Amino acid sequence: MSQPSAPPPAAPAARVLVTRPQPEAQQWVERLNAAGIEAQALPLIDICAAADPQPVRQAWARLGGYAAVMFVSAHAVTRFFEQKPSNPGVEWSLSAMDTRAWATGPGTARALLQAGLLPQQIVMPPADAPQFDSEALWALAGAQIRLGQRVLIVRGSDTSGQAAGRDWLGEQLAGAGVEVDRVLAYQRGVPAWSDAQVALAREAAADGTLWLFSSSEAIANLQARLPDQNWHAARALATHPRIAARARQAGFGVVCESRPTLEAVMSSIKSSG
Repeated sequence: MSQPSAPPPAAPAARVLVTRPQPEAQQWVERLNAAGIEAQALPLIDICAAADPQPVRQAWARLGGYAAVMFVSAHAVTRFFEQKPSNPGVEWSLSAMDTRAWATGPGTARALLQAGLLPQQIVMPPADAPQFDSEALWALAGAQIRLGQRVLIVRGSDTSGQAAGRDWLGEQLAGAGVEVDRVLAYQRGVPAWSDAQVALAREAAADGTLWLFSSSEAIANLQARLPDQNWHAARALATHPRIAARARQAGFGVVCESRPTLEAVMSSIKSSG
């Protein structure tokens, strides 16, 4: 009696384009490649230093007066700590102050640890939270804040110098009677592309490539770079429902969702085929 034939090997996952800013994009590419997933970096957000570093330096001088400092991203952490005064009297440690650092997700929390904070100084959503966003952070941090306290939000600006991204958490804090300060620690913009990158993007719009989006802003920048491109044949994997909605609005024909952790993203990529 003949033995049943072995099932054919699974088809490799489609190529993935990682659209995060550098150096995150390349870090994700290396991790995906190590897991056997073909990936390339095509950053759709450019990060650079704020036009005026003085507000961040002034925020450092007032740091002890804040109950918490909320960082919107790992880039916010990096740019904020780049302006840390060399004055040894300006420290952020458990022995120096009670200020807590708020992070919306594990990437931001890792950046805070690398900057020298201790785990007990960092408040972030639990590792099994459905989403890593301001809403998840507020569900945890909102119970720790008191009327009249002060919170600093460290965020980025667009190229015109205006604050970029949502201010949902700031609105919740203000509504709870908290004094909210905001400081722009970096600038976000549309990266310049080479001819080869433009060709890669146009090719990836129709060849089955999976676009990995971790920001609605990245999708807006993609449309700004290729305003005449039809995305109906393109595939996207979004790490938040809001980002998925933005991809559908842009015209992506297939849009899937994943939690933002590397493990969840890899699982989603492999299951997408």
